[in-house]
Amino acid sequence: MSKGNSTKITDELYQYMLDHNPPLDAVQRGLVARTYAKFPDVAGMQSAEEQGPLLAFLVRLTGARHIVEVGTFTGFSALSMAQALPPDGRLIACDVSEEWTAYGREAWEEAGVADRIELRIAPALETLRAMPAEPHIDMAYVDADKESQISYWEELVPRLRPGGLIVTDNTLFHGTVLDASATGSAAGVRAFNDHVTADPRMDSVLLAISDGLTLSRKR
Repeated sequence: MSKGNSTKITDELYQYMLDHNPPLDAVQRGLVARTYAKFPDVAGMQSAEEQGPLLAFLVRLTGARHIVEVGTFTGFSALSMAQALPPDGRLIACDVSEEWTAYGREAWEEAGVADRIELRIAPALETLRAMPAEPHIDMAYVDADKESQISYWEELVPRLRPGGLIVTDNTLFHGTVLDASATGSAAGVRAFNDHVTADPRMDSVLLAISDGLTLSRKR
């Protein structure tokens, strides 16, 4: 095996990367800060800072108008994607927590994109299965419970338009994907990664961005 890059991401290099990416705006920055202040024990569930500009870039790159997010937490990723949508674009955000998503609602209002986001508080599989069965989704972002990822995938892929994109977070899962005896969430991610690699309907790449990010395009 040949590893093409041995660059170690130090704190200084990480900051350099952020400095050369689109900066978070005041609403995004405020939401990130509130999340860490209010929910310090689970703030790591928030998408990494560099993922906000990346998600917005992918929305613009794909020309997405209809986005589905599975796992919203406090709303940073939904905010980033909604800001990149055209005014008539829509994002359906799936989550089960009124408490966490209340912070997202405030930020979406503050940013002027609340009319682009429909928050559905229910188990995500119920929300996905209630959607039209035909291909109509341009882009999906999956960042929810890892043991259900294959189920989310199987609901999303048939509803994704040809050329549409699924972005899945945490696909390296803190390195635990290397453990063949992994259980729980780590086992779920391992099974998901194998499932995605073997799916002939999609072209996928797993990237070492943050905790692992898989981009999958429908053929």
